[in-house]
Amino acid sequence: MPRHVCTACNVIHYQNPKLVVGCVAEHEGRILLCRRAIEPRHGFWTIPAGFMENGETLQAAAARESLEEALAAVTIGSLLAVVNVAHANQVHVMFRAELPTPEYGVGIESLEVDLYHPTDIPWSDIAFPSVEFALRRYLSDRSAGLAGVHFTDLDRPAWRS
Repeated sequence: MPRHVCTACNVIHYQNPKLVVGCVAEHEGRILLCRRAIEPRHGFWTIPAGFMENGETLQAAAARESLEEALAAVTIGSLLAVVNVAHANQVHVMFRAELPTPEYGVGIESLEVDLYHPTDIPWSDIAFPSVEFALRRYLSDRSAGLAGVHFTDLDRPAWRS
């Protein structure tokens, strides 16, 4: 892929992918989900996640997003999933997390927030394929007593065509 290079000074102007960081937070077997109050995918469900800021670690970004979207103070655990979303120039990084107490609320980017038993997750209303990938791997690992790290590449989703 060609780079953007200034013809006057030959400085390369990098256009790098953005990092989206989040977590699958659990409290007593239930998973924290947020219903989006913003586009894209307004009204659909997701895990707390968002764009990483300069000066943050991956774990700090995941914890911040949980506070912003779900007013939830989580303890970030191990790496769960890395999802390459090349068509959107993004890499999604998801962690396992613990919600030590069932204290959460509706942040400014959420319409509602709740804890879901795995059997009650609204799968048909999950906002993004990367979130579905992370949730399914989390639950599969949990049932097998594992804590794997999962990687995948996603194509352009049908709702974005």
